[in-house]
Amino acid sequence: MTITEAHTRSLELADPALLEKIDKLFGCNVGEYVSLPQLVVVGDQSCGKSSVLEGLTKLNFPRDSGLCTRFATHIIFRRDGNLVLREISASIIPASDATPEEDQKLRAWKASGLQSLSAEDFSRTMKEFTLILVCKVHDVMNLSSCDGDQKPTFSNSVLQLEIRGPNESHLSVIDVPGIFKNTTSDRTTKNDITLVRNMVLRYMQNQRSIMLAVVPANVDIATQEIIEMASEIDPEGGRTLRILTKPDLVDKGAEHKVIQLIHDGNANGQLGWILVRNLGQKQLQAGNVDRDAEERMFYQHAPWNRVPPENYGISALTARLQELLTSNVRREFPSVRSEVIKRLKDSKNLLQSLGVQRETAEQQRRVLLDIVSAFQEITQHALATNYGANDVFDEDKDLRLATLVSLRNGVFSNNLAQLGHTYTFRSKPERTGDTDGSVDDREERRNNPADTEKQQDIMQSRKTWDTTQNTSVADLEDILHASELVGPSFKSGILPWIEEIYSNSRGFEIGTFNHTLLSTLMKKQSVKWPILARGYISDIISVVHAFVRKALEVVSKSRQISTNIMSLLMDDLVEKYKQAISTVEFLLQIEREGTPLTLNHYFNDNLEKCRQKLMYSTAAKKSFDDCKHGEVVRLSDLAHQHHMSNVEHTVRDIHDILGSYYKVARKRFLDNVCMQAADHYLVTGPEAPMKLFSPSWVNDLSDERLEEIVGEGRPLKRRRRQLQKEIEDLEAGKAVLMK
Repeated sequence: MTITEAHTRSLELADPALLEKIDKLFGCNVGEYVSLPQLVVVGDQSCGKSSVLEGLTKLNFPRDSGLCTRFATHIIFRRDGNLVLREISASIIPASDATPEEDQKLRAWKASGLQSLSAEDFSRTMKEFTLILVCKVHDVMNLSSCDGDQKPTFSNSVLQLEIRGPNESHLSVIDVPGIFKNTTSDRTTKNDITLVRNMVLRYMQNQRSIMLAVVPANVDIATQEIIEMASEIDPEGGRTLRILTKPDLVDKGAEHKVIQLIHDGNANGQLGWILVRNLGQKQLQAGNVDRDAEERMFYQHAPWNRVPPENYGISALTARLQELLTSNVRREFPSVRSEVIKRLKDSKNLLQSLGVQRETAEQQRRVLLDIVSAFQEITQHALATNYGANDVFDEDKDLRLATLVSLRNGVFSNNLAQLGHTYTFRSKPERTGDTDGSVDDREERRNNPADTEKQQDIMQSRKTWDTTQNTSVADLEDILHASELVGPSFKSGILPWIEEIYSNSRGFEIGTFNHTLLSTLMKKQSVKWPILARGYISDIISVVHAFVRKALEVVSKSRQISTNIMSLLMDDLVEKYKQAISTVEFLLQIEREGTPLTLNHYFNDNLEKCRQKLMYSTAAKKSFDDCKHGEVVRLSDLAHQHHMSNVEHTVRDIHDILGSYYKVARKRFLDNVCMQAADHYLVTGPEAPMKLFSPSWVNDLSDERLEEIVGEGRPLKRRRRQLQKEIEDLEAGKAVLMK
């Protein structure tokens, strides 16, 4: 098969529609996210890459501008029968890490409608391109000029040249900067060496790329770095086409080694070698030499005429590249389409996971108001025990606010009834199971160690509500009451205790006692109320604080945002907590240090029952059953039932009054603490802590505060912009694929 026949066959193999779609995908920057089938020209600096491209394009690239060595160049050839002359257009594909401003500037620059009638015309046009690039592209890409400034020398953006004409082949190649090992003064640095090498590797590592590794034939090919890199990446050589240049510079007598290398490459199943002879420096300066004619004449002479026709010349290279590109595109196109769609879906999910955009003050306020609405909703469900409305109540028990408060109320009530009094009151006859702390005469006369131990166990159970063990309140340590142990009540000895206090404070009363004595006894009898009440209100505060914190974390879907909100709410929350604590202290002062007072008729009911107790217990000893009227007592027996001294009578009277009042006061204190201090100030009241976080609170925030609370940090902004750009590029790519 002749070269002409091979070229004709390659044109038949070409699939213009598919090739154009792939090139449009490159233009949409899809290649940054999905590997696209491509031909990539790689090599060392001065290996002859530019001359190979000139042979392929029939264009003279300016060698003094650095145009094709500062960034990758994507050259697209398209056959267009509607054109008489070839037209050239140029555009820039910004790098994926370009800022929105840079991206916009680079994409805005375009040059089109440029016709090339001769090499001289194109050289002049390319010089104009170069001038524009130096003035605009270098500035926008932040690339250095030739005056040795401190800007970077290389860019990851891509210059795209599209060449259309009536006789063009459907082909596209990407030329990347040549790798180098030595720096140039005021131009390149060691960092540039690494940057360019990584750029070249990125293109080579694309599993859908065909590498065109260009090496000069007049050097030891085994030592060429680009060949080593290609062998490491593609050890089987299935996607590496090696191009030999500068055969005219091979030492006399060494030609057979080059020819043997070409023959061996054809035999081992790899893509092999193609030999290309470009114009020399003098011929380039002459400017009127036919490159293809010179190449054909060179291969007609020995020993180069021994090279197989399909392995030499720019025509053979063009046909081979077109065949490789077409087959590669056909093979990879279905998987490319699938990957683009999948990557687009994944990118959208990632962007959605970042939450609503929060860059402007308006966006931030809207986001914060949505969080407020969700917070209020979860608070309503928590207070109404509507736990089935949201799965978070099953995931985190700290959010079951009403239940936790109710349980703690019960513990407080039980602790106050069982442990709140210093001495246990004497029991009432014929009543068992009373929870007011009463004992009968026999219990008062003995001290049961087992019962004392049991009471100690009850007291220890309060540690399940220890604020330091159950809730995260490290930021409230300054205001919460430290956990304290509450000792058991004395089961006996209340009468001697009252008698001692009475004896040490009596005046000239006869059969009565000073009214201040009741205040003294009440204060001593309720000495454990402060510990129990302060522990209770501290636990309720801890429960509420934990709820606010956890609920904010749930509705914010961002620990950083919830932390910022809590930080800003903290001062107001502490004030609410202090109000509740202050109310407890006020109630303690009223009950323990104020004048004993009650209008509750239950006090008189209790007192009357206590006064009837002695008569009943004494009369019961004289009672008998007359079988007709049941248990009866003689009136004469009632007249002699009381045999107590004045002191004993007064002490017993004080006991009964204190016991009756204590019971009323305890229940009153319990209700007041739970309703006023806890429920009103902390749970359901109009100024409860949960109501601080409201729409009015959000609307009062300044723009600076909004940015501080819900503003996106730089990493998140950068990640969001990357994903938005990626989605935009992939959407454009998807539109290309679906046409």
